[in-house]
Amino acid sequence: MYRRMNLKRPLPWMAIVLMICFIQSCDIEIRNIAEDPNMPNTPVTSGKVEPIDIHEKGFDLLDNMQGHWIGANRVIADDWDWFAFDYRPISASHIFGIFEGGSLGNLFTSFFVTDYKDTRTIMARNGGLLNGIYRTSYFVLDSVEYENNSSFYRLVDAEGGTNTMWMELRFVEDSLYFNAYTSGLGQRLPTRHMTFRAKKEHLQLADAAANDVGFPTRDMAWDFSDGFNQAHIQAADGAKSATFLAQDINKDVFQLAQESGDPWTIEEIPYLGYLHLDIKTHAEIDDANLLVYLSIDPLTDEFGYFTNLEAFNTILLFSDLIPEHDQFLISYLHPGSYYVNVTADLDGDGLPSTGDYTHAPIEITIEPGSFNNQLKIDDITVQN
Repeated sequence: MYRRMNLKRPLPWMAIVLMICFIQSCDIEIRNIAEDPNMPNTPVTSGKVEPIDIHEKGFDLLDNMQGHWIGANRVIADDWDWFAFDYRPISASHIFGIFEGGSLGNLFTSFFVTDYKDTRTIMARNGGLLNGIYRTSYFVLDSVEYENNSSFYRLVDAEGGTNTMWMELRFVEDSLYFNAYTSGLGQRLPTRHMTFRAKKEHLQLADAAANDVGFPTRDMAWDFSDGFNQAHIQAADGAKSATFLAQDINKDVFQLAQESGDPWTIEEIPYLGYLHLDIKTHAEIDDANLLVYLSIDPLTDEFGYFTNLEAFNTILLFSDLIPEHDQFLISYLHPGSYYVNVTADLDGDGLPSTGDYTHAPIEITIEPGSFNNQLKIDDITVQN
């Protein structure tokens, strides 16, 4: 009932989930993520993986990553003028953010403390479910630089190093510059795949979560001291990657996670919850995509009209459901209070606009680790 469904037609802004790096090719390098002319244009690729000891440096990556980041995202050669990631702690040494795209799939990246290659370090877990394809890849922190008011961190494929893929983040005061590079799991030389540039907003959400879970500590969130099961990891012939894959359009994320051999599955992720949406449509909107928003502030007034454009910068999750998809499971959901809005996108522009149908505000609270949250929305009757 709640599985990801096969798309019958493309979603207008959903190309972002093509960050799942083995699907698409990528464009030319764009490394100058903080407009620093001293940064080299072409990094040297290498299969070496040498973790940074966070007792010496780099532990502050977890704290720096906290926040609701709002900015612009470039994926391959497509630009999105507005995009957001909501990064909050989910344990004392684990921070998590996700793009929940809706019918097509999702993409998450989390950063956590572990032991790897006899070193207490930070790893990133990146992946998601894209139209029946499950992927999770693991990266390890191998470079940290501090200069003036900025800090730089690089995390490389835990098996293949920069030969396979990596991500780099630079924090400058309240700004984040985040690049990701991929080689298609070793099919080609790595190229830039994503550039996200953003400002930190609404830090109170992350602060509240940090207080709940005792974040941050250097305690292990997961133990990778024995490395990865080589029988399950996936890469092109002759390449290496700490990547786990499974594919079946008829199976859900829980089944695919097990089949992939992923050492850390969705059912083992702490603190997060799920929300089951049941959406009732009517004749005027049966053929429209449904835009689902979870936000800090209500997007509509008490009558169901969009009156406060500033409220859109409080959106934390934004999903797009195809017309046939009126039941949906939002997973990996941070605990807290949300305003939930569903807008029937009659003109197909991927945004709330004149003529679209929506409803009065609905608020819901998600408790930590709660999996049976249900919400029925059956009043999408207000035409803006």
